[in-house]
Amino acid sequence: MPVHPELVEARQRAARHAPFLAAAMERAPDLADRLQEEGLDAALDHVRNLGSEGPVAEALRRRKSGLALVLALADLAGLVGVDRVTRILSDFADQALDAALADIIARRTPGAELRGFAVIALGKHGGQELNYSSDIDPIFIYDPMTLPCRPREDAADAAQRIARQLIDTMSQRDGNGYVFRMDLRLRPAAEVTPLAIPVDAALSHYESQALTWEQAAFIRSRAAAGDRVLGDYFMEALRPFIWRRSLDFGTIDEIAALTRQIRDHYNKGQTLGPGFDLKRGRGGIREVEFFTQAHQLIHGGRNPALRVRSTLDALGALEDQGIIPGHEARLLAGHYRTLRTFEHRLQMVDDQQTHSLPVDAPALDNVARLHGMADGAAMIAALQPVTRDVATVYDALIASQRGQGDEAAVPLSNDPELLAEALDRAGFDQPDKLAERVQGWRGGAVRALRTAAGRKAFEEVLPALLAAFADAPDQAAALNRFDDLLRQLPSTVNVFRLLQARPALMQTLVDILSHAPVLAESLARRGDLLDGLIDASAYDLVGSVEQIAERLAREEPGDDYQQRLDAVRVRVGEMRFALGVQLIEGRHDPVAIAGGYARVAEAAICRLADCAISEFIAVHGRMPDSEPVILALGRLGGGALTHASDLDLIFLFSGEIGLESDGRRPLGSTQYYNRLAQRIIAALSVPTAAGALYEVDTRLRPNGAQGLLAVSFASFAEYQRDQAWTWEHMALCRARVVYGSPESRARLEAIIGDVLNTPRDTADVRAAALKMREDIAAHKKPLGPLDVKLLPGGLVDLEFIVHTLQLTHGVGFHPDLRQAIDALVTAGLADAALAEANDLMTRLLVALRLVAPDCSEPPPASQALVARACGRGSWPELLTAVDCARASVQTAWQHLFGASAPATSA
Repeated sequence: MPVHPELVEARQRAARHAPFLAAAMERAPDLADRLQEEGLDAALDHVRNLGSEGPVAEALRRRKSGLALVLALADLAGLVGVDRVTRILSDFADQALDAALADIIARRTPGAELRGFAVIALGKHGGQELNYSSDIDPIFIYDPMTLPCRPREDAADAAQRIARQLIDTMSQRDGNGYVFRMDLRLRPAAEVTPLAIPVDAALSHYESQALTWEQAAFIRSRAAAGDRVLGDYFMEALRPFIWRRSLDFGTIDEIAALTRQIRDHYNKGQTLGPGFDLKRGRGGIREVEFFTQAHQLIHGGRNPALRVRSTLDALGALEDQGIIPGHEARLLAGHYRTLRTFEHRLQMVDDQQTHSLPVDAPALDNVARLHGMADGAAMIAALQPVTRDVATVYDALIASQRGQGDEAAVPLSNDPELLAEALDRAGFDQPDKLAERVQGWRGGAVRALRTAAGRKAFEEVLPALLAAFADAPDQAAALNRFDDLLRQLPSTVNVFRLLQARPALMQTLVDILSHAPVLAESLARRGDLLDGLIDASAYDLVGSVEQIAERLAREEPGDDYQQRLDAVRVRVGEMRFALGVQLIEGRHDPVAIAGGYARVAEAAICRLADCAISEFIAVHGRMPDSEPVILALGRLGGGALTHASDLDLIFLFSGEIGLESDGRRPLGSTQYYNRLAQRIIAALSVPTAAGALYEVDTRLRPNGAQGLLAVSFASFAEYQRDQAWTWEHMALCRARVVYGSPESRARLEAIIGDVLNTPRDTADVRAAALKMREDIAAHKKPLGPLDVKLLPGGLVDLEFIVHTLQLTHGVGFHPDLRQAIDALVTAGLADAALAEANDLMTRLLVALRLVAPDCSEPPPASQALVARACGRGSWPELLTAVDCARASVQTAWQHLFGASAPATSA
């Protein structure tokens, strides 16, 4: 009894409707029987052994013919999907090229290894998604130093002869057909270059002369056959060419232009129906591929997870990374499979590399019936929603990338008077002065606008950009900061192309320049920070510490220590910038954003500590039965940072003092961990080519600035038990382990718990707290009239109240201040008003660090933004609420300490 009875009907359809398959079944009836009786895997195993005793070229043709038959019948029977079909065909192409090359080298230079000649696969072969009748699109590269040559034979001549023989082996026909047709037109300067190109010459071309389509072509490229060491070297050297870190939306314009050319050229195949081109037609295969590659080009330089070759894998990666919506990715993936399946049906009929539905009605019906449909009309009806959906999604991409579709903005006049009139009509307060400034930009006053490309990109975006500035809440501030931005950026081309491609970003840019001087300064240093805002996911809160750390750990092959530090600085800068923008745009509660800042910092500590420790171990080895542990205090310990927060850290180590590391330059444990702590601090704080990261404050360590930078657990426990001041125990209330193994974390947390739960004299704690607060008031003045951290009744006073209650009652020990307050309220030790005061003043502090870092009153245009971020309807309402919050803290202070909080002055 047949294992797969559905194959009987598939064989009948193939015999009736596909002459190519019918002939193949006549030549090898045992293959179809084996498939039906034993299954696909057994039939494929049999195919691999076809012709194994004969000449290589003949064997490869027999295997290809058998493979095409087995896969076609299994496909028609529904036993295998298009994903596996294309992968099997691609793998066979690799194997065939390797076998043919090995045979050519063995016959030309007996005994020589297959070295110095590599096949780079592009197109569908590179993406491992070949179809039934695909050409393969290789590039042949060779190394003149290692290529096997005959006596007195020049390496260049040898390479061309090998290339020609390889083409002949793969492409020539005999009674069993051919292996693969080969199209070498994708090689560099194909009209003038030889078939095989020296590796250095090929690299030189791509580094200096390559066009955008070549960059896109190499998204689906790999070393497929021949000398893999040479091929991998070539691909690694090309990585910066393919995956460029800076986003260049000009490439998307070029893809749009190519799309129009294809649609124009294949105009007759644009309307779905007889003659429609499944590959190049509107809503066809090529548009799914272009859509996918466009997003890979935009994001792949910054996100290695997108550097996958196959279209379906890339769509999945784009969904996983939040670049495109999940429903869109799944829709395109399903439609791509459908289009490729019908493409295969066309090619199964006569083994022709065709993509167009037949014009002739009987021929169209024949293809449909091969697939199992009633007629051509049914097939076209099934394709109609597929091509419609693909075209809709693809057209939206092109329109969104271009910003205004195909309509160019009307350029602004170069005549100063006419320009001033236009600016006046647009609503600018001082149109004459602005016109003069614009003419200055145009006239070379800005270095980044002195190139033709820079001026062109600037003029294209200028009308829409000025329209956005006209609606700015503070035109003068926004334009002044924009001028600073232009003057500091080394190049503005990509910034302007990005703004043109994503018009919504213009409003975000204006908001940043109007309200957030801190973010504006960051943007002036790194214009590519805007790149990170192009997706909706940029406005999502950052994930968990583990997720962020995983993102920070992405590195390029071959990155050294300095490059790893730079990569962390770049990515942390992007995340902190995005969090700031989320606040300015009102996307999230500032309290949640403060939590995001803290998680980013903790993940940076974890990543950079790992990097520093790895480098340190390479020189000094490991310390036996010991490890470094990092304790966070202050705002980081409490999990709520602002954009400007320092990191309060204590460095400790487990294990015994007096041991020695096992490296080539051994150190004793104390020296080992103190040097290591210095390395970690430097990794966190020393500016690199990518900029600065965090300031690290270690003054809360045992014995403060006079003490060792890193101490053992035992020394830490002894110091906290016998020597620490009350204020140090108050600081310990917000301690949280941010780096270390679970076992070490648990040990240190137990030490801290024992210290905090030690019985204390209430009067002594209160007196110590008062003395410390008076010292702070005397030596640390508020930054400005809105410094809700240091003003009487501010956050510092609130923290003193909470920590005093925690230490005197042994209740509410939690590093998160809000959770600690809630526990004290539940225990009847604090008023619920303290929780509301903490939330409100935290929101204001986080917002002011971006809008008015000197804690002065924000400009009128920004006051509404700050009020809204703090959950109030107006600025006066916010000020009233802040006064009430401070009053509630002062009341609690009076109740606890019996005196007013120490007075401070701004």
